[in-house]
Amino acid sequence: MTSFDTSPQLNVWRALLALSVVFVMLATTGWTALRSHGVQTPLQASLSSWEHGRLRGHPLPDPDAAPARLSRFFATLTAAERAALAHRYPLAVGNMNGAPVALRYRANRLALGRQRAVELKRMHDPRLTPVGQQDAGRRMHRYEQLMSSGRQILAFDPAASGRVAEVIGDLQSAQRVSVVVPGVDTDLLTFQRTNREYSAPVGMAQSLYAAERSASPATRTAVIAWADYTAPAGLGIESATGVRAAEGALRLNALLRALPGRAPVSLFCHSYGSVVCGVAAHLLPRRVADIAVAGSPGMRVEKAAHLHTWARVWAMRDATDWIQDVPYLELGGLGHGADPVSAAFGSRVLSARGAKGHGGYFEPGTESLLNFAEIGVGAYRSVHCARDDDACRMGLSGTATAGRA
Repeated sequence: MTSFDTSPQLNVWRALLALSVVFVMLATTGWTALRSHGVQTPLQASLSSWEHGRLRGHPLPDPDAAPARLSRFFATLTAAERAALAHRYPLAVGNMNGAPVALRYRANRLALGRQRAVELKRMHDPRLTPVGQQDAGRRMHRYEQLMSSGRQILAFDPAASGRVAEVIGDLQSAQRVSVVVPGVDTDLLTFQRTNREYSAPVGMAQSLYAAERSASPATRTAVIAWADYTAPAGLGIESATGVRAAEGALRLNALLRALPGRAPVSLFCHSYGSVVCGVAAHLLPRRVADIAVAGSPGMRVEKAAHLHTWARVWAMRDATDWIQDVPYLELGGLGHGADPVSAAFGSRVLSARGAKGHGGYFEPGTESLLNFAEIGVGAYRSVHCARDDDACRMGLSGTATAGRA
């Protein structure tokens, strides 16, 4: 499930805050370490292989080089050479910021196919428990879905619970780009779902893309369903701290700085995803025009001005969203700061009418989705404010392709 989808035991959250010293001690003694040492993941193995590779007798560039440097490298290659690199190092190329997006799609399709074959074998491995075989089957089917015709996978990492990002629309020619940043319990298997589809990243992105096309048919848009960070699992110590948000913020900024073109970008950050966006805010590239948060537990600051960003900051919360009962404070590293929809915070507060709870902000027909779409296409004067004073539109123009208004 995505972004606190189930109704939580809020007393657990409060207990976590009250026992902050205990949990901070646990964190510092390594009890919350999630990464095993000494074993290479498939992505790490592919990157290591790339680092030892050569082309035309020369070493390949550092995969962590600046996106502009990598872009220039790929631009010097023939189509056959680019295809050969994608085939030889699919995970490395598929996750390489600076590689052409079409090549990343191709490389990730190859990587997905190879991981599908791995899981197909595991499904029938007698050394696995029935539960392990079932998990392999679920992953195998997810890989098949991601390989479906027309899908554009921008990032893919099969390690642990998995990370993935997908593009809806034409990223190369887009006049406006939207990035959906989801919250807790987001991983490879929850990236999309049939039940309550609009509470999962793929459903969110598809719904937003359709709403943007409806709001401004003449504006070329692209939406990225971005689950390319390790989100917290459930309501616990991870979701109460900013550790995962800090890691996610680095990855989010890396993505944004590698996007092709110069189209304005809007971030749509749900639940814990708003914590990620808050931590990332001060380093965002100037092309990021908007940060819109929904159902936020806080952005790790007390005021919008403390985000130190050029982007406009928008916030919304449905009246029936249980997240309003979470303590909006920070104590000993636990909690995420002030309420983004409070008057004191200073964001532009939008209507979320129709969202019906914590997971409904991207549901078609809701005012929350309509507001997201208007922001996504730059039609700022058309947004619906949460209050009657129109304060959320103050000082804005409303052209559909404007970067800042």
